[in-house]
Amino acid sequence: MDTEGTYDARGTGAERVPRPAGPPPAAPPPPTYAPQPRRPAADGPGVEEWLRTPRPVREPGVWRYGHVPRPPEKPEGVSDRSLLVGVLISVLSGLLLWSLWRNGYIPYRLVPLKLFTPGDWWYAGTFGGPRTIEGADALTVYEAVLFGLLVYGCGRLGNWSEIFRRHVAGRGQPFLGLATAAGGALAELLVWKDAVPLVRPVLILVASVAGGEIYQSQTVVNVIYALIALGVLWPFARLGRWRELAAARRGRAAAVPDAPAGPPDAPTPEQWPELREAGMRDAAEALTAEVRTGRMNDVDVARLRHAWSVGRGHPERLAALTEAVLRTGGAAALHPSGARDLARRTVRHDLLTGQVRIGSCTDDPHNPYARRGSGVALEPALLGTSLLAVGPPGAGKSARLVRPVVESLALQALAGRAAVLAVGGAGDELGPDDAFDVVVRIGDPASVHDFDLYGGTTDPDEAAGVLAEGLVGDVTHLDSRRAATVLAQLLGPYRAVHGHFPGVPALRELLDGDTAAIDALREALGAGGHQSMLRELEARTRQKGGAGDPGPVLADRIALLDRPAFAPFFATGDQARPFSLRSLEHLPLRVRIDLPERAHAEASRLLTRLVLAQFTAVTAARTDRSLFVCLVLDDATHTVTAETVRGIRRLRSVNAGALLTLRTVDDVPEGLHTALLGAVGCCMAFSGVTTWDGKRFAEVWGKEWVETREVAQHAVFADQPFTRALHGLRKLVTGKAVTRDAVTVRRVERERWSASELAYQVPPGHAVLSVTTVEGEHAPPLLVTLDG
Repeated sequence: MDTEGTYDARGTGAERVPRPAGPPPAAPPPPTYAPQPRRPAADGPGVEEWLRTPRPVREPGVWRYGHVPRPPEKPEGVSDRSLLVGVLISVLSGLLLWSLWRNGYIPYRLVPLKLFTPGDWWYAGTFGGPRTIEGADALTVYEAVLFGLLVYGCGRLGNWSEIFRRHVAGRGQPFLGLATAAGGALAELLVWKDAVPLVRPVLILVASVAGGEIYQSQTVVNVIYALIALGVLWPFARLGRWRELAAARRGRAAAVPDAPAGPPDAPTPEQWPELREAGMRDAAEALTAEVRTGRMNDVDVARLRHAWSVGRGHPERLAALTEAVLRTGGAAALHPSGARDLARRTVRHDLLTGQVRIGSCTDDPHNPYARRGSGVALEPALLGTSLLAVGPPGAGKSARLVRPVVESLALQALAGRAAVLAVGGAGDELGPDDAFDVVVRIGDPASVHDFDLYGGTTDPDEAAGVLAEGLVGDVTHLDSRRAATVLAQLLGPYRAVHGHFPGVPALRELLDGDTAAIDALREALGAGGHQSMLRELEARTRQKGGAGDPGPVLADRIALLDRPAFAPFFATGDQARPFSLRSLEHLPLRVRIDLPERAHAEASRLLTRLVLAQFTAVTAARTDRSLFVCLVLDDATHTVTAETVRGIRRLRSVNAGALLTLRTVDDVPEGLHTALLGAVGCCMAFSGVTTWDGKRFAEVWGKEWVETREVAQHAVFADQPFTRALHGLRKLVTGKAVTRDAVTVRRVERERWSASELAYQVPPGHAVLSVTTVEGEHAPPLLVTLDG
């Protein structure tokens, strides 16, 4: 196994890899370096583009790969229908007022103008018109100013700007440029047809400032006309952003498709800037060439980045890594299995962030506006707080949650960053066999691996405590500490004599109190001088058969494993080489345990409890916690005990986590409901949960302050005869009495999700998920459509 010094430096060489029962198979040949084009996903981008894609830091649970924040929420405005009606009314009103003005139906319309101009320009009287040419020119300019004020006022009253932003500017280019160009052409037509008073007022103002002799030059007249035309088009050009559109068109036309890009000022992600900064330029150049030629995949990138981060504090390890990179390129620092990828991926992964996408937030009022439509992902920072998923059979827990998580952890194990232990029923629901390093098929004679009931420990007390939790942890009337004491009184003496713990048949005989087995063990202890262990055995002999003796219950439970189907399993001694969970302490292993749920349901539950108890004990005792370790239980029914709940609560602090699925919370003893829901940081309720389960989740997720609007209708009573007549006519037409609305806005505290909403308003294929990071950052419960 070519680890290039990456794993060996941590004391996790090949001798620690779990071996199958019986003679181990021949070691696999060293992995050959066969460069092949690889991609992060079958239908995804190349590795170079994948590395360059931005991953902004967002709230917990957001799929960060290529995430684009949602635009800010727009306040509730006027409807499109109301806007169009307002525009139509403002235009018609403006035309009416302008017609009345031009035809002289508005009284005193010339009074403001006469106040600021000489009196000899006008005829006497209020309605007297202009007497001189100067008066006529002043009236022309006056009408142009009033026309501009009328257009501005109608535009404000009709909210023309909102119509433009919503239906023209909102559609972007090139529609914006074309629409404003059409508007500019129409404006030019109206101006030069003198429908809009602009040309004559401008000519009059220029003549009053520069003198009438200026128009004797045709060139000057043409320049003035050109300025007028440009002045009409200028606001349309600003609104349509013609300059930006033209620049974009020129840029695309001038671009050369095959022109090589110049070297950037700063190295891009595929150029491995961290290695360049550390002076490892040759290694960085080699890896850059590997990425650009397609001979690396995302697992290689994540694995080498992790190896670099781990080895920064160890110069000798960095030297070995650099040498391996120069020799084998992206195949350096391989996983002990020699694999560089999974044979098949079923969901989207981003190994730079360690995320796996399981779905997206729906456009539902329960979800915050900013999260609607965004992707939802899980990662070690969330799984480190443990996740509890509850849903009926067929809700999609295995296919849409468990398998994507197991697949993600398997990829991260290939990158050297995690270890995964998946426990479920027989079959490939958790992934194919080639996706795992160790597959333990309990009860299957074809299985090449066994299972260690004692978790690889040599301490009788530790082995007894874990085994007691697995055997009788679900028995409410029995104290597991007393059961552990009974087991320790038998395991210690047996190990002192034989050098290993007893197998299942021998342990059953001792728990049953078989006279021949007890006497033989007593004689061996006496002959070996194990006086302390002899006292332990004698204490067990005296307590046997007493009130509250847990021995018979332990014997009945261990008898579930003493079946012909399990005869080749659970062996101990020098010839037995069972798989031990202690292999997960340092090695990034991918382990799957298949349980015989159909033929031996009770034995499967016992083994699941034992695995959970061993996992919490092993992870808590780790000295090197740099490797994230996760346990995935596809069905945790009758598995959780009081001690394992305390162990799950401790996983967060030892860089470990657990994913548990249940059909209902009632599969856990009632006294542990609150403790279990409080021990996990992530909760997931699938569609189809009962109202009883929904009530427990509603209590966990708590309440929030919301703003409510209450509308009350009050009858309107008219005092005047004319008003009463109008109200009577309106009631006759509409059939309803005249009322007015009274709106009350209040802030109230309501449940984020109620029990009935969880039971009846979560559609099939959806789930409500809340997450918490190991740092304590929370995300509210979100309605997620699952596409895992």
